[in-house]
Amino acid sequence: MGIYINTGNEGFRSARKSEYVDKSGLIAVVNNTLFSEARFTCVSRCRRFGKSMAAKMLCAYYDKSCNSRELFADLEIASHPSFEEHLNKYPVIYLDLSEFVMQFHEIDVVEILEKKLREDVLRAYPDTERLEGEDLMDNLIHIAEQTGDRFVFIIDEWDAVCREHKPGTRTMDRYVDWLRRMFKGMNAVRVFAGVYMTGILPIKKYQTESALNNFQEYSMVDPGDMASFFGFTNKEVRMLAEKYNMDYDDLAKWYDGYQIGDELSMFNPNSVMQALRRKWCGSYWAKTGAFDSVSEYISMNFEGLKDDIIAMLAGERKKVNTTKFQNDMGIVKSRDDVLTVLIHLGYLTYDRQRNDCGIPNREVGMEMENAVENTNWASVVETLQKSEQLLQATLDGDAEAVARGIDIAHDEETSILSYNNENSMACVLSIAYYYAKNDYIIHRELASGRGFADLVFIPRKNVDSPALVVELKYDKDADSAINQIKRKKYPTKVAQYIDNLLLVGINYDKETKTHSCVIERWGDMTS
Repeated sequence: MGIYINTGNEGFRSARKSEYVDKSGLIAVVNNTLFSEARFTCVSRCRRFGKSMAAKMLCAYYDKSCNSRELFADLEIASHPSFEEHLNKYPVIYLDLSEFVMQFHEIDVVEILEKKLREDVLRAYPDTERLEGEDLMDNLIHIAEQTGDRFVFIIDEWDAVCREHKPGTRTMDRYVDWLRRMFKGMNAVRVFAGVYMTGILPIKKYQTESALNNFQEYSMVDPGDMASFFGFTNKEVRMLAEKYNMDYDDLAKWYDGYQIGDELSMFNPNSVMQALRRKWCGSYWAKTGAFDSVSEYISMNFEGLKDDIIAMLAGERKKVNTTKFQNDMGIVKSRDDVLTVLIHLGYLTYDRQRNDCGIPNREVGMEMENAVENTNWASVVETLQKSEQLLQATLDGDAEAVARGIDIAHDEETSILSYNNENSMACVLSIAYYYAKNDYIIHRELASGRGFADLVFIPRKNVDSPALVVELKYDKDADSAINQIKRKKYPTKVAQYIDNLLLVGINYDKETKTHSCVIERWGDMTS
């Protein structure tokens, strides 16, 4: 057993001793690529979405220095036709690049990387021909020719160098050259049965072409047939919730919301497991260097980016072009680049059919709030902080306080909060009532009765608060908003809350630039 070659199965064995959600179907997908033109695979997904777990699983399955049959016997892959064909049949080189970056940050990472891998490989194959001036790839070619062995190379956090070193630096250029030397060209086909790289970012682009265009890439933007392995599915979380006696709806509020390819409901796996262990749903999205980057990116305010972030906090989705990003966090030149980075980092979810993005869930929403607080957007931060007070004033029936609170939220220095119709007012109200997302599911333009209610607040499970139907008017009066609710019979959509329902009419006067509000309880209106 070496340091980097034939490291065994202890990593995956440890995972199997804990709660393990079966993602072994990934092995069948990779098996199908071995020895083919598609043998080079790069899977990028955001942090804490199981990248390292997948790498350890693949190591345990392919590594010929150990016997891993028992670890997979009860998993999905065991019944696949390719299971026996490739189980523990290859010398495996496993590399966690984040360790190198942390340990050798100030020196030539690539030189150390090449040296240590080469030493470990030669120890494993002591009879290999060694010629002066040869590099690691030369050694692997000799081994393949002399022994017939074909390697599986697994790299975890392949992009760690790219995230730490700026484009155009000597380290970055040398690293890209090293990747090309190892994995591009006929020599790579002679040496490797398969290569699997995983990280946060897809492979770096130069102009419009990938630095390693022979790799099959799967990402948060385009996961292909890998989508179900990117996180926990709806079905998997329901089983976990039942097993651990946890509220599925609570888990969904906090950790669901990722649309990854054709998988419309994907959960953050790490956060789900943390919540199950602690029996408590909360934010387990620990701050990292990526968090600091988010604040920096959104502060740039490319092409009205600030407005987009505010709108997404309010629950809206925004169009994005993900194709121009060069897959390098050091090269961010536009609004679309920033949004694409945030998708890869997991701060936004992406719908590839509609080419739009949004904030996926409560956990990420809290982190986005924190990122906004690190900017100089004082008026927006103040509105978010006062949203709890606004909700309480609404529940108390204090119409004057509600009107004053919305006046504060309508900051004319921020274009998204300057409006001239009911639709733009609804965005402002969504921000003003941001805190309400903790206790309510908020619907925009919910079909009800004979029309659409501008905002409907449905209490979440175990929340003993009234439902809210909010009607907005522009340059009319708040009473007309209430009358519209009565006329169009909006409450029919919230019939189960008929005994605990507040109707809220809000009007904006464009002359005085102030709001007025009327709040009535449905039972009082019908008594």
